[in-house]
Amino acid sequence: MELTETFEWEGRRIAWGRAGSGPAVVFCHGTPWSSRVWAPYAEALAERYAVHLWDLPGYGRSSKRPDHPVHAGVHARALTALLDHWGLDRPHVVAHDLGGLVALRAHLVEGAACSSLFLVDVVAVPPSGSPFFRFVQDHPRVLGELPAYVHEAIVRAYVAGASHRDLAPEVLDALVEPWTGAEGQPAFYRQIEDYDLALLDENERALPDLDLPVRILWGTEDTWIPLETGRRFAALVPRAVLTEVPEAGHLVQYDAPVALATALGGWLDDLT
Repeated sequence: MELTETFEWEGRRIAWGRAGSGPAVVFCHGTPWSSRVWAPYAEALAERYAVHLWDLPGYGRSSKRPDHPVHAGVHARALTALLDHWGLDRPHVVAHDLGGLVALRAHLVEGAACSSLFLVDVVAVPPSGSPFFRFVQDHPRVLGELPAYVHEAIVRAYVAGASHRDLAPEVLDALVEPWTGAEGQPAFYRQIEDYDLALLDENERALPDLDLPVRILWGTEDTWIPLETGRRFAALVPRAVLTEVPEAGHLVQYDAPVALATALGGWLDDLT
């Protein structure tokens, strides 16, 4: 599924795409990903749902201007604006990684109405961030000036480490590509530098106010956001249902595609 449309918002260009008809489903990716991680799932669901994909500002095919903040607060406002632009009333939202914090904040802080949340290995409560992530936060300017071939090797190793299984070469290429080149390389370090840990604390305090169906999936072998964090998050969400996915790391989309597709399809079908 391709992102063929653009939405101009606060000087940013947000790439998005839509397919299918039926109840609305909106996918949110995380960092350092793009809508590519959700594209196959959106295509499959487009047979019975109106699916919406988008790249967060500063990610994928969306604009990456250096003067634009790219923390989750900005993304939550962007998602809220997109929902209005699309004319959606209470869509089902599916999110991964940082997309979870974006979706939660859009609902809890920005007032975006949702019918349900399906959250996969999400950034939602402290602690957060791999050792590499924290190192980049301390040295963003230096790393942004690395020779291109060194930078690409670092990003490849970082992305590959999110999977419990080996990513197919073409998948790894697709996930790394947006972060290469004169625009992509500094954008990669900028989105880490702009990560706001205070938003996680705010989110945790607001979780008891969630009043909608929430399903949580978590890879048991996630080394980026350990299962213990996922369990703690699930315990804070009223009536949340947690499913632990064995032999899957942070990128459940690639480590356990059948389990994820089955759970997601069943969840949506039960609600619609």
